[in-house]
Amino acid sequence: MTFTAARRLELPRPDGTLESFAPGEPAPFEPPARPLRSRVFFAAAHVVCDPLAPGDPAGPARLDWDATLAYRRHLWSWGLGVAEAMDTAQRGMGLDWAAARELIRRSISEARASGGEIACGAGTDQLPADRPASLDAIREAYLEQLGFIEGEGGRGVMMASRALAVAARSADDYRSIYDAVLAEARRPVILHWLGEQFDPSLRGYWGARDLDEASATVLELIADNAERIDGIKTSLLDAERERALRRALPAGVRLYTGDDLNYPDLIRGDGETASDALLGVFDAIAPAASAALQALDAGDAAGFDERVAPTLPLARRLFEPPTPGYKTGIVFLAYLGGHQRHFRMVGGLESARSILHLSEVFRLADRAGLLRDPDLAVERMRRLLALAGVGE
Repeated sequence: MTFTAARRLELPRPDGTLESFAPGEPAPFEPPARPLRSRVFFAAAHVVCDPLAPGDPAGPARLDWDATLAYRRHLWSWGLGVAEAMDTAQRGMGLDWAAARELIRRSISEARASGGEIACGAGTDQLPADRPASLDAIREAYLEQLGFIEGEGGRGVMMASRALAVAARSADDYRSIYDAVLAEARRPVILHWLGEQFDPSLRGYWGARDLDEASATVLELIADNAERIDGIKTSLLDAERERALRRALPAGVRLYTGDDLNYPDLIRGDGETASDALLGVFDAIAPAASAALQALDAGDAAGFDERVAPTLPLARRLFEPPTPGYKTGIVFLAYLGGHQRHFRMVGGLESARSILHLSEVFRLADRAGLLRDPDLAVERMRRLLALAGVGE
């Protein structure tokens, strides 16, 4: 739908004052004419909740399946893969295993029909959260989820486990679980090292709070299971540590950057190695990410920088502390873009960011050329501002 109303609106500044603001025209991004090849790009996709579901915010989660699957087709249309049922989909923040299981089943089927790439999160969140689990129960929970994903024809991402972070007493406990699960994998798995910025309960993962010790454990695990591991996604928000880990990986094992604050440099690479990507921010910047990778495919490093650099201020705003709140900005941008008819989230998490934060996200998305229908974006922003009492 195109709105004929003037684009100008009164938009709050960070200091709480108002400015007259009008977005410009979107950047002329075009979907790729052929599969992207220079890097492997996955967008960790959000879910669209059913706004009329009962029980919110306590749950259980109920999704708008048409809008949720349409968004995955949107990502595939830009040549990106979909990382399904990950933290961007509010896994562990409202999306339980029962809902994630159905999401995985439907999305793998949709990927098959659309010819899109997909990888799906396997965790241990079917275990009761109110009491500690044994290592045996954690192993079986991982195997259940990975087995379901592979049984549906998908590839697994072995997500970090809150239950394992509680139960493990040493790096050996982590090794015993990961070795056992990887031994049963039918297809190479992507590991996921999620930093405590995203989930404080994962502090000390791999059996050490010292990240050098943790990195040594991870590299030993990967070296011993390299044929069963496609790559590792690191979400530590530490670019130098990611480069060091990338250089130390066995040949053929990918480093998927999960660094939503430093991804342009990490993807471009250092002339010897480069990161692939599995990023939550790609959900919001898919057209620009696609255009940047198209430039890399053409050997145009300057074009890559030109297309991706304007997205970085937006990403850094979306992922500012408290970092888990980034999901709110991701869904907000999908709402502005017309990909869903409401700005509601599983668990009521649309309230996790302030109107000042969302106003700045609006500005930065405009500067990046990502408001694909500026008239619609302004109309929807006006609705949100009115609910906050701005302009009343």
